Amino acid sequence: MTETELLQRWKNSCNASLISAKLSRYSDPPNIRKTQAVTQNVQLVLAALLLLQIKHYICDFVIQTPYQFMNKGIYGHPGGIIHSGTHALSSIVVFLVITPSFALGAAIVIGEFIIHYHVDWTKEQTLRRGKLVFPQSKFWWVFGFDQFLHQFTYLGIVAILAGARGL
Repeated sequence: MTETELLQRWKNSCNASLISAKLSRYSDPPNIRKTQAVTQNVQLVLAALLLLQIKHYICDFVIQTPYQFMNKGIYGHPGGIIHSGTHALSSIVVFLVITPSFALGAAIVIGEFIIHYHVDWTKEQTLRRGKLVFPQSKFWWVFGFDQFLHQFTYLGIVAILAGARGL
């Protein structure tokens, strides 16, 4: 094959590729549409998790008062109830991303309150009974496990919301 023939063959293949690329704009294969739908669902789930992370930071580290954190270890004390109620009500922000039915939303808020309250109460009991204080390493183990359980709760909330929406 001569150099001219090779050059012509290369030009023809380039033109065919360009034409194919232009045509594919108008008729995406079904698997691409499926991938786009999955990507949108993943984005919704990640946005919901991000909102819960931000909410958790604000409720636990920015607006929690000494009255709340000093009394979370006393079962039924208003300080712990206020703190857990703040978390539960603030979780409603995730409903802006994945909207549940009223009944499911109410169940999530109530569940978040109950779980958050008892996770915090158990953490405080563990710290007090073990006489664990900052900066002991076991204090950090307990504190870290408390935060892990809260994050695990948020994964559960998002999984329930996503499942209810068929995501």
